[in-house]
Amino acid sequence: MRFSRRLRNQRVDTSVTLTHLAALSTLKRHGPMSPGELAAHERVQPPSMTRVVVALEGKGLVTRTPHPTDGRQVVIDLTPAAEELLGEEVRAREAWLTGQLQELTAEEREVLREAAAIMDKLASG
Repeated sequence: MRFSRRLRNQRVDTSVTLTHLAALSTLKRHGPMSPGELAAHERVQPPSMTRVVVALEGKGLVTRTPHPTDGRQVVIDLTPAAEELLGEEVRAREAWLTGQLQELTAEEREVLREAAAIMDKLASG
């Protein structure tokens, strides 16, 4: 748990919250979607996601366009600025992790490789 927290703290832009980054990452992985779909993916209530979308739109990180078939809906999509921000966030975390791994001994890195293989085995069922 501490490792995950340390990794998340390797931030490029702290004005964008972790909640905002999670929503942006979901859009990156799954593509444009309605605010309701985004709320479902993030397991939050639609009014909460509406506030997130408004904040992200205000920062120029998402756009809202009319839904192609339902005039009552909008579709949320990433802007190029959001794509760039997500890339910078990933690079910052990778750089931190690379530095941490370089401080390990060869034996510790081997143990980590073995542990990763075991975790993959457990995760696959």
